Amino acid sequence: MKETALEQAVLARLQSVIDPETNTDVVRMRLVEGVRADPDGRVHYTFRPSSFVCPLAVSLAVDIKKAVAQVPGVTSQAITVSGYVQAEVLQHSINQEL
Repeated sequence: MKETALEQAVLARLQSVIDPETNTDVVRMRLVEGVRADPDGRVHYTFRPSSFVCPLAVSLAVDIKKAVAQVPGVTSQAITVSGYVQAEVLQHSINQEL
């Protein structure tokens, strides 16, 4: 399935979010997957920290959410957190408004 213009813009913006431990963007590291946008601008994606106990998971999740929010046309976000020891807690927290 072809990416929409909004999905492409989100992925492009996410390339500016850098994991400070690896100095690599979160898209190349595959920390953000399954980006899709509905016609109303609601963006859905999965955040998968680099390890089950990643010490930077919370700060990276916040940076990712802020970056996506800056993309014109994004009205809201639905974030799934996967592969993290506190996935449910982080997912609940990060899906609250900033």
